[in-house]
Amino acid sequence: MPHPCPLSVLDLAPIVEGSNAGEALRRSIALAQHAEALGYRRFWVAEHHNMDGVASSATAVLIGQLAAATKTLRVGSGGIMLPNHAPLMVAEQFGTLACLFPDRIDLGLGRAPGTDQATMRALRRHLSSASEDRFPDDVIELQSYLAPAREGQVVRAIPGQGSEVPIWLLGSSLYSAQLAAYLGLPFAFASHFAPDLLQQALDLYRAHYRPSEKHPKPYAMVGLNVVVADDDAQAAYLFTSLQQRFLGMQRGQRGLLPRPVDSMAGRWTPQEEAGVGRMLAESLVGSPATVAAGLRATQTRTGADEFIVACAVHDDAARRHSYALLAAL
Repeated sequence: MPHPCPLSVLDLAPIVEGSNAGEALRRSIALAQHAEALGYRRFWVAEHHNMDGVASSATAVLIGQLAAATKTLRVGSGGIMLPNHAPLMVAEQFGTLACLFPDRIDLGLGRAPGTDQATMRALRRHLSSASEDRFPDDVIELQSYLAPAREGQVVRAIPGQGSEVPIWLLGSSLYSAQLAAYLGLPFAFASHFAPDLLQQALDLYRAHYRPSEKHPKPYAMVGLNVVVADDDAQAAYLFTSLQQRFLGMQRGQRGLLPRPVDSMAGRWTPQEEAGVGRMLAESLVGSPATVAAGLRATQTRTGADEFIVACAVHDDAARRHSYALLAAL
């Protein structure tokens, strides 16, 4: 039975135990080529900083490499953390990408810093309490740089002006859902790590959506963790890498993506297990049959127009196999 809606890939260029950032980036490029051959709709990478296990910090640079290594796949950001950047610079970067790879670039925007307080200072040189509060104004300013130039417009993005790179709003709360509805933009919810408000955000977005010229109807993408293997037991084994990563996050510990373990029993307290389970609630793990049933149920529950799938497993061959099995559902 066909999968219920289009599938895309979310990648953080994970640096795994026993490897390094260069290898992580090369594996991400190879994964994009694999995803293109399998028929995935888009391949997004996310901006994070000062995280030992994530190599996608220079997001626009990586997008250029991914687009150059593929031919038809849409490539973009999931997302660019706009408070870290001047809107003009983002417009120039993505305008350049759009010139080089026409009709293939997506610009997903988030309002979180994607890092810790100390790294925020290093990125922004100063911290203003207004940084995130300016997010709606920054989005509108960025839109103006990507739209056709207006008469008398003093500051222009070159390249960028008139490129009309598609903008998405990303979020894990109700805030971005409201803003996406107000601006008439497609919306992606980060339920792969913050699922608590997923349904509320989708309901709010659809109920308050204001049609725009480019997007007459709301369009909601839902983030999922998906690990598919030949059987349920193997998939559960591979999934322990992500469970360990989220356990480390609860403990304030960073590190490379761990090797999988036979069992998580004894590695966490009941409270930690519950916390990890809550954060990873929107995860589908198992055989093709198990995951296919989970996808159908999730699409029925959420009404998602598209799923964007993260697959953080330690072994690159297992990760590629997971995406292949998923695409074949």
